[in-house]
Amino acid sequence: MTVVDRDLQRVRMPAIRLSVAEAIPHLLRAADDPAAAFWSAATRLALKLVAAGRILPGVTAGGYDAWRVGPLTSADIDLIRRLAAAMPPEARATPTAGTSLPAAEDLLRAYVDAVADTMPRSPAAPLAAGQRAYAATEPLRLPELHGWSEEISATLDPDVRVSLRLEAAMPGPFRAVVQVHSVTDPTLVVDAAELWTNGGLGPRATVEATVALRRAARVWPPLERLLQVAVPDEFVLGDDELSELAGGAAAALAEAGVDVHWPRELVRELSARTIIGPSEDAPSDLAGFLGGDELLTFRWQLAAGGDPLTEAELDQLAEAQRPVVRLRDRWMLVSPDLIRKARERDLKPLSALDALGAALGGSTDIDGEHVDVVTTGWLEALRRRIADPDSGADLVDAPAGLAANLRDYQLRGLRWLARMTSLGLGACLADDMGLGKTITLIALHLHRQTGPTLVVCPASLLGNWQREIARFAPGVAVRRFHGTERALDDNGFVLTTYGTMRRDTATLAGHRWGMVVADEAQHVKNPSSQTAKALRTIRHGARVALTGTPVENNLSELWAILDWTTPGLLGSLGAFRSRWASAIESGEDPVAAQRFARLVRPFLLRRKKSDPGIAPELPAKTETDRPVPLSREQITLYEAVVRESMAQIRASSAIARRGLILKLLTGLKQICNHPAQYLREDDPVLAGRSGKLELLDELVDTITAGDGAMLVFTQYVAMARLLDRHLTDRGLSPLLLHGGTPVAQRDEMVRRFQAGEAPVFLLSLKAAGTGLNLTRADHVVHYDRWWNPAVEEQATDRAYRIGQTKPVQVHRLIAEGTVEDRISALLQSKRQLADAVLSSGETALTELSDRELADLVELRGSR
Repeated sequence: MTVVDRDLQRVRMPAIRLSVAEAIPHLLRAADDPAAAFWSAATRLALKLVAAGRILPGVTAGGYDAWRVGPLTSADIDLIRRLAAAMPPEARATPTAGTSLPAAEDLLRAYVDAVADTMPRSPAAPLAAGQRAYAATEPLRLPELHGWSEEISATLDPDVRVSLRLEAAMPGPFRAVVQVHSVTDPTLVVDAAELWTNGGLGPRATVEATVALRRAARVWPPLERLLQVAVPDEFVLGDDELSELAGGAAAALAEAGVDVHWPRELVRELSARTIIGPSEDAPSDLAGFLGGDELLTFRWQLAAGGDPLTEAELDQLAEAQRPVVRLRDRWMLVSPDLIRKARERDLKPLSALDALGAALGGSTDIDGEHVDVVTTGWLEALRRRIADPDSGADLVDAPAGLAANLRDYQLRGLRWLARMTSLGLGACLADDMGLGKTITLIALHLHRQTGPTLVVCPASLLGNWQREIARFAPGVAVRRFHGTERALDDNGFVLTTYGTMRRDTATLAGHRWGMVVADEAQHVKNPSSQTAKALRTIRHGARVALTGTPVENNLSELWAILDWTTPGLLGSLGAFRSRWASAIESGEDPVAAQRFARLVRPFLLRRKKSDPGIAPELPAKTETDRPVPLSREQITLYEAVVRESMAQIRASSAIARRGLILKLLTGLKQICNHPAQYLREDDPVLAGRSGKLELLDELVDTITAGDGAMLVFTQYVAMARLLDRHLTDRGLSPLLLHGGTPVAQRDEMVRRFQAGEAPVFLLSLKAAGTGLNLTRADHVVHYDRWWNPAVEEQATDRAYRIGQTKPVQVHRLIAEGTVEDRISALLQSKRQLADAVLSSGETALTELSDRELADLVELRGSR
């Protein structure tokens, strides 16, 4: 495949398949030849011009009808000439004695025209364009085509271009004067009146100028008046026409190659932004204000050169009957849109949270228009306090009752939490696992001293919270509200689980809490779940969410967390999806992600281990993908399942189809793990049947021989039990933790592993991916892949966290040539976007077409 062929395949017209190499074979050589590189660039230029609609019927020098590139703007011509100037000698025919090289620009123009002539003749062109591409309704007869040749030729290779110079004797009418510019020498400019009287700029200058004006009139119809006079030199602009130029017609003309030059004495520096004007006095109860019904004024503010207009000036602008207004002893050009904003300057009032959100984001949307926002008074002071938590006179230090020294980043986290909660605002501390969110929260409780703190967490973390509180806040009461131990207290900490909270919501909601903490807050990422609804009913003085993964699958999960910590901040879920999530997750609006980050950053503190200065004491972490071949039995099973399942999927539709796809994906992953897992064998022989198991045996032998310790994660409890049986038969006595393991037994397993009593710890990914401190391990094995890299990273953080002193090696086992291979590639890109845009994981794959799905699950290269 040639360089040009590859370039053609990248064009956003996939239905067209051209081979320029066939049309002009002598221009292309090997891909590494300078000539090939040049003509590749020429092809891209030609396709860009054609895609932009620069194509017209014309006549070749030999008299044949052909499609040609045109009309060309001055920028197009400049680009062609710069490319022609860079043409290497190799791109032209090699001269022999007595001959010379052809002119570079002529050769390039001929090539570009050849590409343009080929594209409409392709049978696929109508399909690509959605209509009869580039063709008239009726076929053109050759005499008609020749009749156009003079005009078209003037357009294709112009020697001149035109522009409009606006003149006025204020406050008189504006005149549009036609100027004609030489293309070859931009310094040569004459008025049309002089050109028609005295000539100059070449023998075809008047024809080419007329053609340029005719085409410009199709963009802006008032120019048609120039075509009705013998000399198209100038015409008087009405107020409506002047408004059109100020409102966008000038930009459209510039795109068509006709620049509009405004008078220097005319000021065009009026701008518009919105201003939020709260009452002069700050509310005494900010939390009540933010949650109340009070509204803040919201209005347009117009400014000249950055200096806001006065009310009198706004009134003068609102009363303007033409687009030129006298303000501050200067004439100013204003668009109809600015006049409308001066007339309708007062907008719909904002709620306190909407106003705060607009202030923090620095912008807002009004009727589909994105505008800057300015805040004043105490709202601006509040914005500054929230946006910069490390400044001000109210900075706190570590409380006296804390039996630990906070690291710098932990102290900053405490100060941020203290300021947010003191303002009545919620917060989400989203530091990486292992950076000390628990100790930071304990310090916040000691600092606030506003009553009992309720901590809601997974059952696996109850013991960890109890130990950490006893260690870092000795003497502070801590009780469990879980199982048979359901005690409440009016001071200290009360610990409960999400399940207990859901079952005993009334008791917890009837108690007044100084602070409510949702640890591993991703458990309430579904706002319609009973768990999330129960959490919202609990009365609180402050709300704090703790999570290492604020976004696991999509931005709606982040909305659920922040809507609990600070209700109403991001609006309703539907409004959030339409305004933010859709634009960010689709990648259609990259600026939206930046605006959204400015809005949520004050309410979400996110630090990573890799951030400079956060955890310099952590050793290195190395991650390795370990591809393994399938056994013969695995290959046979894999192909049979794909064949049978795809037949069922092709014959199904809607919900049934999605269910069959999920079943297929699950089955293939289980086959990749071990045939015994997929076949659900009661008393299986395990050795020799799985490539992954063989590699795991090698890793176990190597790691244990060096006195190392390893964590082995799998998303399937059944697979973990098979591994437990296999390693026990080998005399290793591993530990096994899954969702059904009692809390006390979990704690004992952690103690034994940390004490070095067992070198291998088998863990169910979902049950053990958070909350455990297993720094004894220096190797982490992901036996199978989860659909979200953030979940895998959380699991890895059981070993790679504060307290780890040895380098950590991460091994990801991947079955070669299978769906795991393709998913691994997807996860690499997903990992890069985990903090901003994430797809919906496994569910998204149910929307693939039959062909795409077959390509995803096809077994490749494993025979």
